[in-house]
Amino acid sequence: MSPRVAIVGGGLGGLAAAAFLYQAGVPAVVYEQARQLREVGAGIMVAPNGARMLRRLGVLSAFCERAVRLDTGWEFRRWQDGTVLSAVDLAANATQLYGDDMYTVHRADLLDSVKRAVPADAVRLGKRLAGCSAAADGVRLDFTDGESVEADVLIGADGIHSLIRGVHTEPAPPVHSGMCAFRALVPVAAAPDLACRPAQVVWLGPGRHVVHYPVSAGEMINLVAIAPAGDFVTESWTATATVEEFLAEFDGWDDRLRSLISAARTPGRWALLIRQPLPRWTWDRVTLLGDAAHPMLPFLGQGAAQAFEDAAVLAHCLAEHDPALALRRYESARLARASQVQQGSHARADFNHLPDGPEQCARDSALRAADPLAANAWIYAHDPLSAH
Repeated sequence: MSPRVAIVGGGLGGLAAAAFLYQAGVPAVVYEQARQLREVGAGIMVAPNGARMLRRLGVLSAFCERAVRLDTGWEFRRWQDGTVLSAVDLAANATQLYGDDMYTVHRADLLDSVKRAVPADAVRLGKRLAGCSAAADGVRLDFTDGESVEADVLIGADGIHSLIRGVHTEPAPPVHSGMCAFRALVPVAAAPDLACRPAQVVWLGPGRHVVHYPVSAGEMINLVAIAPAGDFVTESWTATATVEEFLAEFDGWDDRLRSLISAARTPGRWALLIRQPLPRWTWDRVTLLGDAAHPMLPFLGQGAAQAFEDAAVLAHCLAEHDPALALRRYESARLARASQVQQGSHARADFNHLPDGPEQCARDSALRAADPLAANAWIYAHDPLSAH
């Protein structure tokens, strides 16, 4: 008899978990506090290891309807004049190396793709969790509307501010990185030609960097910029800034980049807070997944892909073992891998933000000699089910 699985959180990780569980013959119910399934934020990159999981779910074709397949990646440019420091031919090399391409996509389009693999009646909306506790051979979930349900397994996919993680771990305040991120979408008609190509472009400058690439079937340009946070400490997808504040951070940068920023719709802004890997994710019949387990900084572009990997392994374990053993095996299979990626996501800012000078010149020379597509094989070649 299949275990009763409850998933709290209807974002990318929670829906992927439900999709992989249904594929494995294990029904699950997703409880989402919002009254409609939607993803806030803007664009993300989906690397080959993420695309591999979408292929396994049978939704890669649906995903490709709105995703952009990148021809060029890691196109590093100098902040002041746009000089190209290096670039990688993804069209020629990504599939050859890893069996899948590199894509960019709006988060809402990615969520819609994953949602297609989940039965509509498996998602319950408007269900805000108030608390959870042990029950006979399982877990009890209490919701703010007064309803309580019991399940054999509880999966906490409730994001970076996870209530379920908070119930089961000692409070560990995050450390402010000193950086914040601006994000915005720009209609392609208002963007400079440089930004409209199927390319991921990274501008490097003193104390800051900017990334842009097309999303939404090429209709919009996604723009993410990392800058000093000052006294800004809000960690929220809904916090906003003004275009003037965004522009002020990039005074003196290449005019093409400034014109892209000027065309931004209301920019979002959030503080980048660092959380160290957890020593465990699982407590009897409760486990964590995705950002609830291993929240990352954006520098490796792996947040969604690691959640998908979690989901695939967790579904496999629950299909093969009793719940308590399944969750322990899931944690054993995933914790070291996700923690390594999480820590790797903390490490890039200093390299990107060197002031002009000898170190910056040496970095630029190193970029010309580097092959970041091959260097990231430890991330992109990984198949989380190969050992199972």
